[in-house]
Formats: sequence, structure tokens, C-alpha cells
Amino acid sequence: VQLVESGGGLVQTGGSLRLSCAASGRTFSRYVMGWFRQVPGKEREFVAAIRRSGGTTHYADSVKGRFTISRDNAKNTVYLQMNSLKPEDTAVYYCAASNGVVVAASDIDYWGQGTQVTVYS
Repeated sequence: VQLVESGGGLVQTGGSLRLSCAASGRTFSRYVMGWFRQVPGKEREFVAAIRRSGGTTHYADSVKGRFTISRDNAKNTVYLQMNSLKPEDTAVYYCAASNGVVVAASDIDYWGQGTQVTVYS
């Protein structure tokens, strides 16, 4: 499966952005989907994940209550709504697909190319 992210950009502290990830192929609904982020010199870190049916989600503690992951299997798309953004949210955000769980970067079978999110104060 190929993943293409969009929606990144520059936003002021407290603002919002919505990331989208469009997947190719007919098997999108078979994958657990997630978002990770990475800053230079650091490991890629888990942000959020959503189960195949969309009924179960989980989040990193650092974004809980501010970010919301969702998916539309009919559109082969997963979203990340990011509210109350902080400068420490600045990173390249990656869409990810897994045949199993999504907890760590090592779980991932497919990655998108990444989209930059920059939050300024």
C-alpha cells in the first residue's frame, strides 16, 4: 500500500491543523493505521493509532486530549486532527500502516513520505 500525507504547515501556538493520509489499493480497511512524528536527531515516536474498524483509538500521553485520529475506509483515508498545538509538536509527521499493532516504529509495514508541521510561539 502507498501512503500520501497532506495538510502540514506553519501554525501559531494554540492553533489547529488537520493531517490527511490517502492510501492506495483496496485493502486499506485491513490495516491498523497510525501517525508518528520525528524531529532531527531523535527517534520516530508514536502519536496515535486507530483499529481497522475505527472503533478503538489510542494516543501518546503528550497528545491525549488535543489530537484525534479517525479514518474513513470508504475513502481509504486516515486523519489526524491536531488542536491546541504547542511548539513541542513541531516535527515531521508520518502516516503508517500495520498488519498488526501500532505501538512502535518497528511495528510498521508501510510509511508515508512525511509532512512538516511547525508550531511557532
